[in-house]
Amino acid sequence: MRRSTVEPAVRDVASLRTMARTLALFFVAGGCTALLSASGGSDHPGRRWVVAGAGLLAVAVGAGLSRWGVTLSRLVLGGLVTVGCSLITLVVLVSPDSTTAVLCASISTFVGVIACFFADRRVAVAHVVTAVVSTSAALVLRGDTSLVTAGALAVVVVTLACVTRTLVLRASDAGSDALTGLANRRGFDEALEEHTWRSDAQLSAALLDLDHFKRINDTAGHEAGDALLRRVAGAWRRELPPGALLARHGGDEFALLMPGLSGTEALSAVRRLCSLVPDVSVSAGVAERRAGDTAAQLMRRADLALYRVKADGRGAAALHTETAVG
Repeated sequence: MRRSTVEPAVRDVASLRTMARTLALFFVAGGCTALLSASGGSDHPGRRWVVAGAGLLAVAVGAGLSRWGVTLSRLVLGGLVTVGCSLITLVVLVSPDSTTAVLCASISTFVGVIACFFADRRVAVAHVVTAVVSTSAALVLRGDTSLVTAGALAVVVVTLACVTRTLVLRASDAGSDALTGLANRRGFDEALEEHTWRSDAQLSAALLDLDHFKRINDTAGHEAGDALLRRVAGAWRRELPPGALLARHGGDEFALLMPGLSGTEALSAVRRLCSLVPDVSVSAGVAERRAGDTAAQLMRRADLALYRVKADGRGAAALHTETAVG
């Protein structure tokens, strides 16, 4: 069941590919910061080697994310943010001097930015609090860094995180439909491109039209039409398959993206959604991605299935196949 929330869906702005690339950049940048900090003196060589080793590890993780990050789940990428935060805390504790410790602690700003850019509100807050508390505590426990310095750094991290969150939520509006609160065509197309780029994953898509919607607008008025769109969107959104994305594609047409479902499973899911609004006639076309399909080809086949349903009398859902729709 897909949760509904007042806050716009961050996933509509930040694709998995963008998240992986940004996290890779932050790991490399943080690693380089640690390496440069470790090379800033000759005292405590053992500690400097530990800091440098952590920096090299971060750079290696960043390189790996750059190459394979898009194949990882959001949960794994979120876990790497926590790993990065732990690595920062360790480096701060073992830094050979206060200057190096503060420089390494400043890497926690990356944690705040990426958490607020990609995670939902609760997870983002948890990441920011963890980053601030752990790095501040590490600085204070060292004994050579003032509480004022730790507090000032915490203010910087929280401020950047808040600004990032504000910008992300504003950007999310560009991918959301104001009437229904669903993704709009832009948000759907971005998610579709993200999933079709992962050619090894199973994927199905559907187009759903409310039959004779124009008649409702003409006879009962546009307010009645808008209310119907909101009611249908609300009923469907609450019962979506796990991981599915529902969008208002335009007018009375909805688009549904169903990662991990075969065509037959997607057809069953669409028919179940249609049954949730028994007083509304819905025509739907479903297609499963074939090897080599682009995003446009997948949606074209869903559209062909929808066209056949309408030609056969509307009020049904059908799956596009190689030879026919059935």
